[in-house]
Amino acid sequence: MERIYNLDSISQYNADNNHKTLHPLVTVVDFSKANERNWGENVTVKFQYGLYCVFLKDVKCGDIRYGREYYDYQAGTLVFFAPGQTADYEMVVGTYQPVGYGLVFHPDLVLGTALGKVLQDLSFFQYQSNESLHISEDERQIVLDCFAKITHELKQPVDKHSKRLIASNIELFFSYCQRFYDRQFITRDQVNSNQLSRFESLLSQYFRSENPKTIGLPSVAYFANELNLSSNYFGDLIKKETGQNAKDYIQNKIIDLAKEKVFEAGKTVNEIAYELGFKYPQHFTRLFKQKVGVSPNEFRGLN
Repeated sequence: MERIYNLDSISQYNADNNHKTLHPLVTVVDFSKANERNWGENVTVKFQYGLYCVFLKDVKCGDIRYGREYYDYQAGTLVFFAPGQTADYEMVVGTYQPVGYGLVFHPDLVLGTALGKVLQDLSFFQYQSNESLHISEDERQIVLDCFAKITHELKQPVDKHSKRLIASNIELFFSYCQRFYDRQFITRDQVNSNQLSRFESLLSQYFRSENPKTIGLPSVAYFANELNLSSNYFGDLIKKETGQNAKDYIQNKIIDLAKEKVFEAGKTVNEIAYELGFKYPQHFTRLFKQKVGVSPNEFRGLN
């Protein structure tokens, strides 16, 4: 059985969690004060997000599925959702008391603020499966301190400084989250290395198949999908592991293959371009010259 929950109103979300609305555009919810949940048996709740949401859950209340994959989600993790996203929650059977915290705010809150620009660059709002943020006890305390500062400001009388101060505190929280994610890329190095190895294997397989001729040039989105990762998380992972962005990494692989093909007897530049997936040979020649410094024919002559 599936139910749909539209999360697009701060006041309604507060009411559903037994929480007082202090500001119409933002709230910090303590889930331990919410009423006990009982969704019944075999229920999947589809959350449709119209708000920015960050959840720190301290009790497992079900499995979260975003797209095709399940979140690597457990007690002591942070998950992020942006307006327009949906997620399926496979709820636990029976009655349970939710525990944890949530920061929820309306897109209108960030209009005209520095936070609005920051949100455009926060790639972890586009992460999906196996990409939640696992935090230590010390990091958890920092998160709670940030939530406490936001809550303190929400309790103050609204004045001309309120919006800026609330947005600034949320921005500070996201700065810490970015630091925590950077740390996680290091501490989960083995997991990331395995993903890099799989990516390299998929990249080699791609060019050994008919894909270049039928699909064309491989894209970052293609490999992210093959690895069950969001494009943003995949791109960040490759950047952390190799120092190159994913697009450059793929292009460098293409150029390495092109250098080998240049010396295959009787093969023209046009044939090489089509074999690698280029729709137009001039695009191949332009990329080759950009990466190598000379055209394919010049490279052949020099070597």
